[in-house]
Amino acid sequence: MELNSVIESLENQSILVTGATGYLAKLFVEKLLRVQPNLKQLFLLIRAPNSASAAQRFNNEVSGGEVFRVLRAKHGLRYGTFISEKVTPIAGDISLQNLGINDAQLINNIWKDVDFVANFAANTKFDERYDDAIRTNTLGARHVAEFSNKCEKLKLLLHISTAYVWGEKSGLILENPLRMGETLNGTKSPELDIKVEMKLVLGRLNELKANQVSQKEEMIAMKEFGLERARLFGWPNTYVFTKAMGEMILGESKGHDHKVVIIRPPIISSTLKEPFPGWMEGIRTIDSVFLAYGKGKSRCFPVNPQTVLDVIPGDMVVNAAIVAMVGHGNQPSNENVRFIYHMGSSARAPLLCSKLLHYAYNYFSKNPMKSPPSKGETFGKPIKIPYPLIFPSVNCFLFFFYVTCVFPVKVLLMLNTLVFFDYFHDICSNAERTIKLVQRMIELYTPCIFIGVVRVYFSFDDSNTERLRMEVRLNEAEANTFYFDPKCINWEDYFMNIHIPGLVKYVFK
Repeated sequence: MELNSVIESLENQSILVTGATGYLAKLFVEKLLRVQPNLKQLFLLIRAPNSASAAQRFNNEVSGGEVFRVLRAKHGLRYGTFISEKVTPIAGDISLQNLGINDAQLINNIWKDVDFVANFAANTKFDERYDDAIRTNTLGARHVAEFSNKCEKLKLLLHISTAYVWGEKSGLILENPLRMGETLNGTKSPELDIKVEMKLVLGRLNELKANQVSQKEEMIAMKEFGLERARLFGWPNTYVFTKAMGEMILGESKGHDHKVVIIRPPIISSTLKEPFPGWMEGIRTIDSVFLAYGKGKSRCFPVNPQTVLDVIPGDMVVNAAIVAMVGHGNQPSNENVRFIYHMGSSARAPLLCSKLLHYAYNYFSKNPMKSPPSKGETFGKPIKIPYPLIFPSVNCFLFFFYVTCVFPVKVLLMLNTLVFFDYFHDICSNAERTIKLVQRMIELYTPCIFIGVVRVYFSFDDSNTERLRMEVRLNEAEANTFYFDPKCINWEDYFMNIHIPGLVKYVFK
């Protein structure tokens, strides 16, 4: 791929962005508006019942948010005018036909005007209800592809996936496409059929309604059903399973002559540099560890110290996405071709689990979080944290966990039943909830953050991504603007001075 100027190529282009209120999409939109103010138009699809609600969500959650403060400062008093000229918020939902857009004239305008479609919409909960996850991550991909096929001058569809669509496959995971019907269990499972999965979802929902279960019982049943179906075919959780099926759907989409670029990031963290260091929204996979540890709620971690975590800052993911989108979009058309990029760090800047915990201890030792203030106090007291206790395998951790937590609770429950009646009731109830939470966390997160000695070891090949970096390096100015080489990351400096402080400021608060 011969890469011309990315910034120049973005001039006078119209882009439809789905999932526009999400973390990565906000970074994507902000970067485009900041580096190329002469974009023609950004159509931002926002889940909302009508255009007024979409505009309100856009103003409150996107353009008025912290991540746009650099752009606001750049344009000053003209910021509102600039945004209104360049951005059109649209009420819609990718789980519906025509992306849920009800305005026929608006749909026709988009079909005539759009040069690129960027699909950032996703349901990222590992154990989401199967019906909700499949509607967004799988059927959503189909609806975006079908809508894109009707865009008259579309150059390319950009789709944000996840590096974990290949599940727990051992060895080096190549930047290869997933094929419709293939599973990760080989001969041990039936062929995957998305139509069958949809029928099973509807059948399960009808069964639950017939049994008149409560909303909570229905939610739990559909969550368990998603995990059951994912594991039948070899995927560890509902999220990566439904995202994998979404990629399969993009591969079978016919009737278009534009290209498809799929970006597969692993664990996404806060921004490294832009629009400013350390910005983040929401608690992500590794951040729950920082929160629990910083608050003194956890000091035991079942991790193999030599396990490599694959973490990448959000601004690097967005930079790679923009470069790949523009680069392939400007090339001569290739019908129904998929270009796949792993956007991770493990291949070129490995981060050990032991280092991550060491950074957490150093940071919270020097900058302790504070407990809630007691009655009569204005400020809480600093929380003292011990050095993390590391268990090299899940089995070691579970043995410790059952001896120190589960067994004592069971003894208290027995005493409560035989002697003390309700004396220990609250203590036992809280302890049981904590135990179930820990067990659920281990079940869900083992495959993605490599808790303990997992069954297989794998890493993500990034040969395609490295070739993309080489193209960008030919233009020094743009290499500095669209940086996405993880070799530039000093992990100690990043976690101690950027990521953890950013979490405390923007997420933990």
